Amino acid sequence: MHDKQLVMHEEDFQRVLSVIRRLVKDANARGCYVVDRNGQLIGEAGEMQGIDTTSLASLTAGCIAATCGLAKIVGEDEFPVHFHQGQKDNLHITLVPKRIILVVIFDDRSSLGLVRLRVKKAGGELARIFEDIEKKADQGPSGGGGTPFAEITDEDIDNLFSV
Repeated sequence: MHDKQLVMHEEDFQRVLSVIRRLVKDANARGCYVVDRNGQLIGEAGEMQGIDTTSLASLTAGCIAATCGLAKIVGEDEFPVHFHQGQKDNLHITLVPKRIILVVIFDDRSSLGLVRLRVKKAGGELARIFEDIEKKADQGPSGGGGTPFAEITDEDIDNLFSV
């Protein structure tokens, strides 16, 4: 869906984790997940133990793709917010501009209104973080574009694999 590869450095990853950990606390949520639109899990926070995060990430991306198709049928670009209510747990799914999906799982200890309020703030912070990541990727390792592997030479590769 997106041509440009996402390259995240440790400091960016820690910034993402900081935002979603705070979101879990502030929204009184059970768990929070950041997924890219290709179905890759980027980060997670919260008390959810034993959840299949690989399936969660890929199914979330599939859900977004399907509802984007529905949106086009009814004349919308996309539906940026999704809410799924269950007997015990609820899912709040939000598109963060460009390529990121924010998933919040919450139960009756919280409310949809509180989650939506906290997600709005966290979504803005995540959007800024991912803008910074894209700017870094555009500048490349030497400031002139390219991939993070551009500075690796054939000699470096030979040295890595020599016995």
